[in-house]
Amino acid sequence: MSPGRLRGSNRWSWEPGHALVAVPLAMIAIVTVVDILAPPEVHLGPFLVAAPAVTASFAGPRTTGFVGAVAVLAQMAVAMARTSLTDLNHTFQIIALILISVFVTFFAHLREEHEKQLTQLRSVAQAAQQVVLRPLPQRVGPLRVASVYIAAEAEAQIGGDLYAAARTAHGTRFIVGDVRGKGLEAIGDAALLLGAFRAAAHRQADLPALVAYLEGTVSSNLDDPGADADDTEDYREAFITAAVLDVPDDESVLHVINCGHPPPLLLRGGQVIALEVRRPAPPLGLTEFVDTDFAAETFAFAAGDVILLYTDGVIEARDRSGAFYPLVERVAPWSGEHPQAFLNHLCKDLLSHAGGRLGDDAAMVAIERLPRVRDREVGRGDRSPS
Repeated sequence: MSPGRLRGSNRWSWEPGHALVAVPLAMIAIVTVVDILAPPEVHLGPFLVAAPAVTASFAGPRTTGFVGAVAVLAQMAVAMARTSLTDLNHTFQIIALILISVFVTFFAHLREEHEKQLTQLRSVAQAAQQVVLRPLPQRVGPLRVASVYIAAEAEAQIGGDLYAAARTAHGTRFIVGDVRGKGLEAIGDAALLLGAFRAAAHRQADLPALVAYLEGTVSSNLDDPGADADDTEDYREAFITAAVLDVPDDESVLHVINCGHPPPLLLRGGQVIALEVRRPAPPLGLTEFVDTDFAAETFAFAAGDVILLYTDGVIEARDRSGAFYPLVERVAPWSGEHPQAFLNHLCKDLLSHAGGRLGDDAAMVAIERLPRVRDREVGRGDRSPS
């Protein structure tokens, strides 16, 4: 149902474009007056078919049918003014106008039904986004967190980029990742990995064990014999890049395992430091080709520091000249505002750089460690909004 209609009412009502109805009605009035005043050899009645046709482009079937009926009445008025309703020429014009009005009204009905289906699909997509890509809490333990997701497709709510957070007995674990490919398969793989992370993040004692579990989940899904034979080649090439972090509550450090993902950025005192690991692991789903030993690496993460996690849709966004988005340069002036304000500004700048639309989905997560005093104020595990 379109927003402009009265819900729960059976009475006829104007649709969202009702103000535009004045255009076809004015067209009918002008054609009718001119046709009545025109010389006998001039017939403008056929132009009346334009009124319902134009109406069908912006209004629903009720408004289109109404305008068509007005056009038919106008054609009958012209016939009676000039000759009679039984005049062969006017009779055929009236019949043709009725048929065309019915035809365009039917297509207006089809368009309205299609719009209803799109509205339902958007609702389903929003519900799926809430289930698959849940919003991160703004406060978790001694951390302030913000996240943003930008879909490349205008009607899409979620794609192959992913992020999640999970509390453990001693800290918070984060994952940010990017599934190779697009479409429903990418969304399915993202949902699989997020489900595995949420289920195991608080059960696996250390970070390498968690990442090994995630790798096993992804690999077992790719080896699923139930996959369609036609998609076998695509599944062999499927993989997920991911960065998995463990942020202890009581230590000013963080532990990272990077599986082929762009390195997190540490923002500290006007400096931007890329957290490049010495022993990167291959993307999840590709470990069968490489002898992999998942090893976590530790970096300092003090109070006031901010970690920026992101997907390659951010750094691969191009401007009109083809230049990539200079992420490090754009985050360097960060002045310590709330992480959500920081991401909102970064998101606007990214879209401005890309001309308003990205070529790939993009996700970003900002994590700020609060001072120790704030830690005692908020308490461990406090998830209330700041």
